[in-house]
Amino acid sequence: MIPESDSLRDYLLELREVDYSHPIITAKAMELFNNKQSEIEKIQIAFEFVRDHISHSWDIQSQKVTCNASEVLEHGSGICYAKSNLLAALLRSQNIPVGFCYQRLMLFDTPEKGYCIHALNAVYIQSIKKWIRLDARGNKPGIDAQFSIEREQLAFQVNKEQGEVDYPTIFPRPNEKTIKTLREHKDAMEMYVHNLPETL
Repeated sequence: MIPESDSLRDYLLELREVDYSHPIITAKAMELFNNKQSEIEKIQIAFEFVRDHISHSWDIQSQKVTCNASEVLEHGSGICYAKSNLLAALLRSQNIPVGFCYQRLMLFDTPEKGYCIHALNAVYIQSIKKWIRLDARGNKPGIDAQFSIEREQLAFQVNKEQGEVDYPTIFPRPNEKTIKTLREHKDAMEMYVHNLPETL
């Protein structure tokens, strides 16, 4: 993994999409976190909350499109781009650096059905000076993303022979194409099938 910025402060910024000062985010942070928890415990709690309690729009066939972290939390759903914004907001609110990572994956089960960019997060654990990647997309049969410091367990394994790509860069900000996609569409199902970006 290669951080785009050498400054961890860039991975703590509040952004329009990572709006951790929003009242709904601060309230959820107060509910999830306390001063007795370690940094690693907070990371795992936030990851598992977003993974398990925020539904992936496709899994529940929701037409609602969410983007900003506060919207994702309010509506309880979003695609991977949106869920990664929420995980970033929750952890940045705790002064834990979080970045954005991407994979190029087959949209369904064959290359002929197209590709899409998939979003996940990288979190910097200051106590051990290490970045780890976490994918809060949401588990279901065939997908089993887990929290691990030692052995990465993401939602998807990249198949390079099928044209899939695991991008190594950790970005401080969400990719502009992914955010533009969320901003420009009103129907999540139509967006998911026909309008997700295929490359960074």
